Amino acid sequence: MWIETSFYRLCGKRLFDILLSLFSLLALAPIFYLIIAFILVDFRSVPFFVQKRFGRGVQPFRLIKFRSMLPVSRELRREFELGSSARITRIGGILRKTKIDELPALFNVLRGNMSIVGPRPEVAKYVQACPEDFNQILNIRPGLSDFASIKYRDEEAILAGQPDPEAYYLNVILPDKLRLAKLYAKNVSFSTDLRIIIDTIKSIVTKETISNAPD
Repeated sequence: MWIETSFYRLCGKRLFDILLSLFSLLALAPIFYLIIAFILVDFRSVPFFVQKRFGRGVQPFRLIKFRSMLPVSRELRREFELGSSARITRIGGILRKTKIDELPALFNVLRGNMSIVGPRPEVAKYVQACPEDFNQILNIRPGLSDFASIKYRDEEAILAGQPDPEAYYLNVILPDKLRLAKLYAKNVSFSTDLRIIIDTIKSIVTKETISNAPD
């Protein structure tokens, strides 16, 4: 088991990422074109949203998503608008609820910025708020989904109900995400990744929060 896990961590995980992301991008290409067309009609703007996040070795990279919110001027732009849905469009709401807006990040996986499974990449202000924690976590690539992604699949709704979404995220949700990310980083294996992928799909299809995270 130790040999299997070590092999997967060293090279098997990256090979799995390349094969799965490449297959997914080819299979989803027609759907991508359809989504791009809908976004162009809905937004009349660039269909992709690019944002700086931090990856393996706490190195910055540009995360790609489908655009789901109306663009704002550079002066008014914030890194996150926690719990806010004021700028989310009709198609954007659907993309975010189904997590389809995350699919372009498969290009990040293929390039090596991300993994299929791993802690979600954060923006600068949260990495700077917990530097020691992120130094521990980001000895592996961040991913499209992990234990925390499944547990907090309705994060926007949770934050929207808080009087101070920013404080609640920083003091309650982020520490729990970091705890789960550390557990995953210490126990990377093919069986764990496969379980997270399956549970992520289940949580999206059934719209239920699946608690598969270790205590």
